[in-house]
Amino acid sequence: MHEQSNLIITSDKLREGVKSYKHVFIDLDDTIWDFHANARLSLKEIFENRNLDKLFEDFEHFFKIYAKRNLELWEMYGKGEVTKEFLMVERFRHPLAVMGVDNVKLAAEIGDEFLEILPTKTTLLPYSIELLDYLQSKYSLTIISNGFVEVQYKKLRACNLEHYFSHIVLSEAAGALKPDKRIFEYALELNKATANEAIMIGDSYAADIIGAINAGIDQIFLSQKFDTKKNTATYWVKELREIIDLL
Repeated sequence: MHEQSNLIITSDKLREGVKSYKHVFIDLDDTIWDFHANARLSLKEIFENRNLDKLFEDFEHFFKIYAKRNLELWEMYGKGEVTKEFLMVERFRHPLAVMGVDNVKLAAEIGDEFLEILPTKTTLLPYSIELLDYLQSKYSLTIISNGFVEVQYKKLRACNLEHYFSHIVLSEAAGALKPDKRIFEYALELNKATANEAIMIGDSYAADIIGAINAGIDQIFLSQKFDTKKNTATYWVKELREIIDLL
């Protein structure tokens, strides 16, 4: 690894060196596909096309309100507290309502437009392709994502990423959302693998890392910051390129 201080070993078996894995599970959004950058591009396009500057001070004002509510809704969705349909509309109804326009029909239209534009964007995190090229030569790769079926496949195809993966496991098909261990067990079953043969790469501690821990699978946490006093992970990296040295 480029920074040995990032290495966190929590398994006795790993104290003697990196375990020999056969399968690598990878989150998609903000792990490989840059969701934050692509969402901003898509929303800015909608903001300008729909002249939302008549309601908001500027795009940043709109985006700040949207992003906060969207994060809350995804956390609720992950816990099964709201439906997919509610999330898709509410994340746009809320910022409109804050500005005095409580229009569910308009929010639904914007939501549909967002889902059409978003998966056409192709910004990836740095070193994504280099990592996937490397991993594909050594392991069987599987996407595990809570994202919506109609969006995730379009993202992969737009970026020409689909061919890297033996399986694409989405929560709607698996019947469980990360961090529920059932989605990871579903991925193991598809790969005819045991938990100790796989490792999970993801940027969300709550969904990817906790979920993998729940399923008995080792993890690589992708994050600029990590509180080692409060949390645990098999490995922690700041950049995708570090994983090439690790695996």
